[in-house]
Amino acid sequence: MKKKTAAALLGGTLVGAGLGVLFAPKSGKETRAELTKKIDELVNKAKEIDVDDMKEYIVEKTDEIETALKDLDKEKVLKIAKRKAEEIQKNVKELVDYVKDKGEPVLEEMADSIREKAIEVTKGVLKKLEK
Repeated sequence: MKKKTAAALLGGTLVGAGLGVLFAPKSGKETRAELTKKIDELVNKAKEIDVDDMKEYIVEKTDEIETALKDLDKEKVLKIAKRKAEEIQKNVKELVDYVKDKGEPVLEEMADSIREKAIEVTKGVLKKLEK
């Protein structure tokens, strides 16, 4: 049985048993007997779970979480942002060069304006990240 399936089955059984017992219109003695039976079923299902699989899964997931948290490290984020800023500036430069080659003064002014704004925005983002 897969780890996730076993855990979900175990949790579902526990919740279902508890709700069933709580909302059943039976006497206290019957309810206690049924609860005892459900607890025994739960214990038996718990015994079937492969502890090594659960341990392996938990260790694997916590390692993945730690790695993801390390990737959120300020320096890594800053490096990624710098690369993206360079990429944006490169694309804007290519746009400006293309428009200039076509010799359209109106488009040239707009392209220069875009280039200046892109530089301003990327510098602003990088400055915030560096703080």
